[in-house]
Amino acid sequence: MPPRVLVLYNEPVLPASHPDAGAEHDILDTVADTFKIIQAAGFDARKLGINHDPRPLLDEVRDHRPDAVFNLFEGIPTQPGTEVSVAALLEWLNLPFTGCPSPCLSVGRDKVRSKHLLAAAGLPTAPYLVVPEGGPIPRWRRGWPAIVKPAAQDASVGIDQGSVVNTQAELAARVEYVRKTYGGDCLVEAFVFGRELHVNVIEVAGARVPEVLPLAEIEFHDRRPGKWPVYTFTAKWDMESDEYKNAPLKAPVYIDEPLFKEVERIAVRAFRLFECRDYARLDVRLTAEGKFAVLEMNPNPYLNSLALVNGLMATNRTHEWVVTNMALAALARGGTRPAAGEVDVPVGVVTGVET
Repeated sequence: MPPRVLVLYNEPVLPASHPDAGAEHDILDTVADTFKIIQAAGFDARKLGINHDPRPLLDEVRDHRPDAVFNLFEGIPTQPGTEVSVAALLEWLNLPFTGCPSPCLSVGRDKVRSKHLLAAAGLPTAPYLVVPEGGPIPRWRRGWPAIVKPAAQDASVGIDQGSVVNTQAELAARVEYVRKTYGGDCLVEAFVFGRELHVNVIEVAGARVPEVLPLAEIEFHDRRPGKWPVYTFTAKWDMESDEYKNAPLKAPVYIDEPLFKEVERIAVRAFRLFECRDYARLDVRLTAEGKFAVLEMNPNPYLNSLALVNGLMATNRTHEWVVTNMALAALARGGTRPAAGEVDVPVGVVTGVET
């Protein structure tokens, strides 16, 4: 029998009318493409969506124990910590899986701990302060503008044009809004002007150093007064909005070789610092003075992103290649290696196919 691979994902729980639904329902397209590739590669594939109750996963493992799990679980929006919990549960069950381990996911989705880690390691990142949940709001002394972010959200949830503030009064009002809407701590950062770049990092079997793919860029076209160059939730997920149309993702993009070498060095250091595995994405700003500032490390990025897909194609690889090799890497961690000719990278399953 070929190796058994379970494609695991978060079954959406938000209604389509919910303002944050786009970030959650998008997983279904990723699942469909990943499952097609896994099947076409020759694996014995199954898929499972879970949400509030982990019991279906335990039942699946009991009845059809896989050799590896392709982990696409991004957490439940009403219980964001479940992204970490599911990875930890897979570790408890001694099931090898794709992507980053639970400690890495835990740090990566906590913007406060991530900033502390980046700063302590000497990696370039914007000045910041933390506003604890329920605590007093400190005075911001790092210059204006600043940006206020919910500390425990991802996928740009909680980020809109109102996130950028220019006075202490605006900052206090935004912190109160974030507290009321999302709860938890707030992260306040100095706003960094410049090009916003996505830096995808992958591990390749046999390579000594993680590989940094050609970059992607969020191009901010709306330069009207009062419009901040921010990759908001709307710009990321609402395809009918002006913000989305005015902030396209361009990939690949190329920068001068010395600058690329510098961002490559930063990205590899961050990948290792967070103890990432298989793939991750670093988001940075490049200032007009040629300085980088790390915005965040994403240890569980969007697998179907054009930033990754086009970056792979620029290196003569395909989406099918990265999915197949991630599955093989997970199997190898569990001591399973397919027989010769049993598994191969399929061609034309999703790459080059019009949807």
